[in-house]
Amino acid sequence: MFLLPFLMECGLFSYRSYYDERRGYYTFDSLLITLSFFALWRIKAVEQSKQYHPGEMGKLIGYDRIPEAKKLRGMIQELTRMGKCEDWGKSLSLKWLKEEEPELYYVDGHVQVYHGYLAELGKKHVSRQKLCLAGMTEFWVNSSQGLPFFFITAQVNEKMIEMLEDEIIPCLLELHTVSAEQQKQMEANPDYPLFTLVFDREAYSPTLFKRLWDKHHIAVLTYGKHVKDQWEEADFEEVKVDVRLGETVMKLHEKETVLDSYPMREVRRLTSSGHQTSIITNNKILTLSLIACYMFGRWVQENFFRYLRQDYAFDKIIQYSVDMIDKTVMVVNREYSNIQYDIKRCREKLYRIKANIYNHQQNALDENDYKKAEDTTKKEGKWFQKND
Repeated sequence: MFLLPFLMECGLFSYRSYYDERRGYYTFDSLLITLSFFALWRIKAVEQSKQYHPGEMGKLIGYDRIPEAKKLRGMIQELTRMGKCEDWGKSLSLKWLKEEEPELYYVDGHVQVYHGYLAELGKKHVSRQKLCLAGMTEFWVNSSQGLPFFFITAQVNEKMIEMLEDEIIPCLLELHTVSAEQQKQMEANPDYPLFTLVFDREAYSPTLFKRLWDKHHIAVLTYGKHVKDQWEEADFEEVKVDVRLGETVMKLHEKETVLDSYPMREVRRLTSSGHQTSIITNNKILTLSLIACYMFGRWVQENFFRYLRQDYAFDKIIQYSVDMIDKTVMVVNREYSNIQYDIKRCREKLYRIKANIYNHQQNALDENDYKKAEDTTKKEGKWFQKND
């Protein structure tokens, strides 16, 4: 009961601007309050409400009893059939962004595993289960505290780079609000970004980083890839970094690096084991400690996924339905992929055969050189001995 006003403040009843009032004994208000209490009580499915006394729970929503499971599912279906959920979610995202005015966004993908049989979905690697399972990828955009703003579902096998340019960034440009203070800083300093995106190595692409900055003035912050060199340990200095659990000390060092002819900042952290974690960014405003704080603070989004899975049945879908996807979406040709795989295997076999032939040729040349040297020494009347 104490938490219900907080949900109302976050926009629980803002649906009234998009949905008409329901006719009947139970209203949409009672439905949303009931589902809110289910979430707060960690009731992860509508059918689990049968384990509780309906009359006692009904008193909390102002009725003599709560609707039975079949009635609840019917009301949810009635609400979704109106087709206003997307507009309602967009208005909530806009409301949250205006209230917080963030300048940094965390972006990460979450695989929604599909256990049905009606749709034929491609298999994706589920890191939490270490398996390749059928499902769809949802790309979530969260705040620096891990709070969600919105998510976009990939229809087929779109990668994060594609989703960033085609879906996420256009949506952020539409919803993102620039405060008066930020506007002044952007006018005074051309290096001040519109906002910063933080993601993992899945979207690593220096050409993408340059394109986002030149086109939209958007900065990126991600882990470095293909790091082979090691920096001198004496160059690292201890820096105090503020994290969510307090203050910690990290050994950090910064250098300028050039990736595909594009200069960027590279920050490395030296761990106690001697491992160097590389971080790259084109944000010239962030300090060394903030770069480390934001990059390693990316785990708040991972914790958000884990918290919702364990406490709110994040991966549980109320019902399955099959929708037709856009036929203009570019997908991977499976036959082409199989042919490319066979070509790769044949090339590997060919390279191994060529390597063996080269070794035999070198051994044959060495033997010929030995025989020529032996014949020369015999002609000159000298003794020849082969060195081992």
